Amino acid sequence: MDAHRAQEIAGSPIMVNVTHNGTPVYIQHVDESMQTARIYPLDNPGNEREVSVANLQEHE
Repeated sequence: MDAHRAQEIAGSPIMVNVTHNGTPVYIQHVDESMQTARIYPLDNPGNEREVSVANLQEHE
């Protein structure tokens, strides 16, 4: 995924199916200049982490 699309998803009121290494995640914030996103697994909101947007995958 690119940073622009990750930013669109993070700002959308509609829940989009996104995974990181096969785990469904929620995108909290995107840093387009660093190409990173602050995410957490849907089943573990306390496990926040910063990852490369390239490692995020959108599913239809």
